[in-house]
Amino acid sequence: MTTTIRSSMPHVDAVTLGTDATTIDELVRIADGAPVVLADEALAQMDKVSGYIRKAIADGKVIYGLTTGVGDLVTERLSADQIASVQLNMLRSHACGMGPDLSVREVRSMMAVMLKSLLQGYSGVSSELVQRMCLMLNRQVTPWSPASGSVGYLIATAHIGLSVFGEGQCWYQGELLPSAEALAKAGIAPRIPGPREGHALISGTYEITALACLAVRDFEQLLPVADMAGGMCLEALKGNTRGYDARLHALRPHDGQQETAQILRRLLHGSEILQRYRDHRVQDALSLRCIPQIHGAVRDQLAHCRHIVTTELNSVTDNPVFLIEDDALVILPGGNGHGAPLALALDALAVAIAQLSTASQARSDRITNVHLSGLPAFLVGTSGANSGMMIPPYVAAALAGDNRSLAAPASVHTVSTCAGQEDHISMGVSSARKAMQAVANAVDIVAIELLCACQAIEFHRPLRASVGTELTLSQVRRQVAFRETDTPLYTDMHAVRDLIADGELSRQLALLIKKGADE
Repeated sequence: MTTTIRSSMPHVDAVTLGTDATTIDELVRIADGAPVVLADEALAQMDKVSGYIRKAIADGKVIYGLTTGVGDLVTERLSADQIASVQLNMLRSHACGMGPDLSVREVRSMMAVMLKSLLQGYSGVSSELVQRMCLMLNRQVTPWSPASGSVGYLIATAHIGLSVFGEGQCWYQGELLPSAEALAKAGIAPRIPGPREGHALISGTYEITALACLAVRDFEQLLPVADMAGGMCLEALKGNTRGYDARLHALRPHDGQQETAQILRRLLHGSEILQRYRDHRVQDALSLRCIPQIHGAVRDQLAHCRHIVTTELNSVTDNPVFLIEDDALVILPGGNGHGAPLALALDALAVAIAQLSTASQARSDRITNVHLSGLPAFLVGTSGANSGMMIPPYVAAALAGDNRSLAAPASVHTVSTCAGQEDHISMGVSSARKAMQAVANAVDIVAIELLCACQAIEFHRPLRASVGTELTLSQVRRQVAFRETDTPLYTDMHAVRDLIADGELSRQLALLIKKGADE
């Protein structure tokens, strides 16, 4: 049974959050604007535990972050009448981010992860808190927060928490307003924090998890396009597909490698170009021949990262946590808020993204090089007077270089904070932000490769290209014309990048790959 939070948005695409497992895709749908529904049973369990918490406070029980200070102030005891003000003060003192603003998508993602954790019923807060946050999501009231300053948690969620209780700032209907004003315009009544309602919002790995979900989903969307761009380059360069033979990959049966080889075989099916030049050379350059090995290894790292992030999304990372056993409140302080599992997985993902980026850049350089490609210089028929595709591979080289820099791990840079009480931090938010930037760069790099490959493939007409190439070429040509002479290139590059980022090309390629499996 579920409770629908009233919203101006239709609920046909709503995502239900409760104690049942939530997927990365569902989380990203919320980040991208989908409304949220809260499960009744989760709300009831929250209120049950919250009732025990209130009784424990009345009985004078010592509870970290509730009747004590936090961090190095753990020894300070608080009276019952201090609890509401202390919870708000906690948010005020922790809301000290710097740097550029988080995007609406990033903040919504964080709010959804916070909701998911609190709905597990182990944080001791009342259901009124999550219903309020759900109203904010559904009525498009988005807290403002800077992006920089989190060592693994604390900063962005503190800014979000401030906005929940009417302080700080929120985006509403295209305006950045004082939070109290934005909430009032959205019809959300004022509220002061209840027990733990400040501390619970800043105690988990919510920031890392939210950004990780976005990075994983966006990179997954890019991968089939990266496969296709590489396959198109192979085709345009008169390569051969013997390196993608299933018998070869069965001898080294890494999951990602076998999957990538299979994808390439399906996408490159039916090519008159590959058939014509089947014996053009014995074997191709590594960036072409080893797409299954390179992209396959990337797929394996992505699968590992997806597993870690999915586990974290469905975990409770608050501290302390509260259980009810034998009709008694059990308080478990611990370290589930440490971001090491995510930080290490995201650092590995950034390395994998750098691998894909450098391979794509190598193919862009090769396909425009007349000395290696056998195609017109810089892929323009009247070179000399026209520079054609000379410079886009330079851009890819710069971005691939950036991604190699972003591949340096953040998780090893732990330091001591909070007067030595928190003396091993994860740096997981830095790991997540690196991964997100690396994905954005990789989209640009693959867009450049795809633009060059589409230009190159048309020099083989009237030979028909493979099924995947023809489909991709038709999509690109709706946005970008074949280049006869020099015109501003950046508009074409941005158009192809937007085509990839939109996700429609990825979806069409996925359908083609599936169709190949069914035949």
